[in-house]
Amino acid sequence: MQLVDLVVSQAEAGGGQAAEGPFGGLMGMAPLLLMFLVIYFLLIRPASKQRKEHATLLNALKKDDEVVTSGGVYGKIVGLDDRIVTLEIADKVKIRILRDRVAGRWMPTAAQERK
Repeated sequence: MQLVDLVVSQAEAGGGQAAEGPFGGLMGMAPLLLMFLVIYFLLIRPASKQRKEHATLLNALKKDDEVVTSGGVYGKIVGLDDRIVTLEIADKVKIRILRDRVAGRWMPTAAQERK
């Protein structure tokens, strides 16, 4: 019975907690809000910015652009439609890929241009 009496007396006395300030329970949520902001600025925002840049790249594709796919295939665009890109990867060798699998434009380095 002594334990029950102790718990009841602490509950009646406010549990030994200090009185909350003018901000109430908001200060208890501050670490959670801070963690959310860190995650937003380190993960979510850069990823959405990268998605926008990739969408801009895909919309700007045109015939005769040299591109690299996400699988590492290099080729020249010979045909385009809304979903499919036709690449010429060698003389008379054409492949069809999904438009969103184009990773970027091909920009050879100076060492590759000399070969």
